[in-house]
Amino acid sequence: MKFAANGESVRVVSNGKLNAVDISTEEYPGFPTDMQAQYMALATQVEGTTMITENIFENRFMHAQELVRMGANIKVEGSHATVRGKTPLSSAAVQCSDLRASASLVIAALVADGETILDRVYHIDRGYERIEEKLRGVGAQMKRIGEMLPKKTPALVTA
Repeated sequence: MKFAANGESVRVVSNGKLNAVDISTEEYPGFPTDMQAQYMALATQVEGTTMITENIFENRFMHAQELVRMGANIKVEGSHATVRGKTPLSSAAVQCSDLRASASLVIAALVADGETILDRVYHIDRGYERIEEKLRGVGAQMKRIGEMLPKKTPALVTA
């Protein structure tokens, strides 16, 4: 793996297949709990079994069931989640439960086959300004489709 840092960015380039690595969330300088959900989405696409231990917040695995709906092989037991990869993900209608979970579902939708609908995207909007525009800028196919049902928040669709 190659790393390059300059000013405001870090670029990471894989030199081959990604392998499972266990993580445990901790206070700084440990692995940040705010990245755990996104890491779980990544773990669905690596070879092997990843163990994720959440030590900071209870109920921080709400995104796991939505990833399972997309075909991920994840088992949650208390503060531990076991993710078996590499798993092909498929499109599904999923619900965003919080900002971090929303980011993980966007990542999963981008690697999934088919068109995924993310509902309750107000969580994403709270933390990621113009996310669909930015991701389209790097090749993602996504659009905001508006309200699906009366009195609901808009949804994002990725294909």
